[in-house]
Amino acid sequence: MNTLQSLRNTVARLRAPDGCIWDREQTHQSIRDCLVEECAELLDAIDREDYPHMREELGDMLLQVFFHAQIAEEAGRFTIEDIAKEIDDKLIRRHPHIFGDV
Repeated sequence: MNTLQSLRNTVARLRAPDGCIWDREQTHQSIRDCLVEECAELLDAIDREDYPHMREELGDMLLQVFFHAQIAEEAGRFTIEDIAKEIDDKLIRRHPHIFGDV
């Protein structure tokens, strides 16, 4: 299993009925401020060119993406794969000089 799949499984396990009570109770709205805080911490690490801290904060941001995706998947709205496909398609569409006219 690759690392990203492992992370997805970990987040799903935390939100499972027998998972972590705190994680199960979270909603998009309840963790909204966490996303803002993690982004601010990442910006601080970037400004300081603190690469170990930047790596840590990028991980925290990635967790936010996976966590929001898990909440959405549980509600039948979208999955992490939907997110990845959408951004991949957008990057290809915005770079026809690299990928051709798609």
